[in-house]
Order: sequence, then structure tokens, then C-alpha cells
Amino acid sequence: MRDFILENLTGLGTVGLETILLNNAMAMVFSAFLLLIYRITNPGASYSKKFNISLGMMVLVTTMIMSVISGNIALSLGMVGALSIIRFRTAVKDVRDATYIFWAIALGICCGISQFFQAGIGSVAIAMYLVVMKQVGGEGQYLIIIRSLPEVQEAVEAAVDNYFAKSAHLRVRNVARDASDLIYEVSRAGIKKALSRRKTSIAERLMTMEGVISVDQVEQTDGISR
Repeated sequence: MRDFILENLTGLGTVGLETILLNNAMAMVFSAFLLLIYRITNPGASYSKKFNISLGMMVLVTTMIMSVISGNIALSLGMVGALSIIRFRTAVKDVRDATYIFWAIALGICCGISQFFQAGIGSVAIAMYLVVMKQVGGEGQYLIIIRSLPEVQEAVEAAVDNYFAKSAHLRVRNVARDASDLIYEVSRAGIKKALSRRKTSIAERLMTMEGVISVDQVEQTDGISR
């Protein structure tokens, strides 16, 4: 028992060159897959290129750490103590980004100990879950922001209801002495359906009305709505 403990505490736990090259090559493959899934599931304003590149680096760094500490208890304990003093003060802007960080660490651990099958099966399962949840969770919303003169506000509301067949939801109505603002929320499917039926956009239709000052259409992505 004493000899076993001393062997694990003093052993270098070195990994062969072929194993190191294979682990790092697979880590690069899995990091590329992770970067692709992050890009697909984070379109628009919520996508961060710097964070995406950092995820790939995290996979490679974790693989390197696992290659060093594998099979050596002393190095493992020392690495835990060293990493425990690290503090990241940059706030994660999205809860989903934290899950991508854990995914990158898990891939690095699997590649560091040559568990490529586990990393592959787990990555495919997570990717399928993300893609399915992205499709089921919603198709995106648009905000239609209309500024007009107060005396034509009712006419504008009637025109919007007629254009979208009452599928647009009025979220904000703001009336001042010289202008009034209306903000509607419409789904992507509602806009496509109305456009195919009317052949002209809501902005073009409203700008032909007397008293309409401006019409803005804003995609309500995660990066804007939070």
C-alpha cells in the first residue's frame, strides 16, 4: 500500500508523443464542431466571435492540462490548488454561454484522457438538443415602430390590423402633442404571410398614408430583448 501511494505521488505520469498528438488533433476537431454549433445557435446580435474563439482555445488548454496530470495524483492535487485561485471578473452575458464553457471543458477532459467516443456521442447529443430547442423555442419576433401625427393614430392602427389580419400585438401606445408612437410585436411567420398576401411591406403601405412620419422594423433577437 505504501509503495502504491509513493508510486502515484512521485510518478511523472508521462504520456507518449503519439498519444499527445492524437489527443490534440481530436481536440481541434471537437473544438471546430463546438465553434460551428455555437455559430449556428447564436445568430444576429447575440453572437460573439471572440467568445467563440475562446471556446476552442479552452478545449485545447483543458486537453493539455489533462495530458499533464493524467496518472499523477500529486500533479492533480497541485493543479486543483493552482486553478482554485483563478478568478474571472468578466460577466457572462448569457446563461447559455456558461453551458458552452462547461461543454468546452468536458471536451478537453475527454480528449485529454483519450475518451473520444464519449466526447463524440455527447457532442452530437448536445448539438441535436440545441438545434431542436432552437426550432421549438420560437422563430423570432419583430417590432414594428410607427411614428405619426396624433390625428391619424386611429387610422394607422386600423391599417396595421388590416395588413396583418389582427395577428400583430400592440405593445406600446405613446401619444404626445406633436406625434404619437405605436409599437407592434409580430412573429416572423406573420410578416412573411402578410407580405405574400399583400405583395408590399408594412413600411411601404404605411408611408403612403397622410400623417405617417416614420416606420421602423426591428428584429427582436436575444441580444436586444434581454
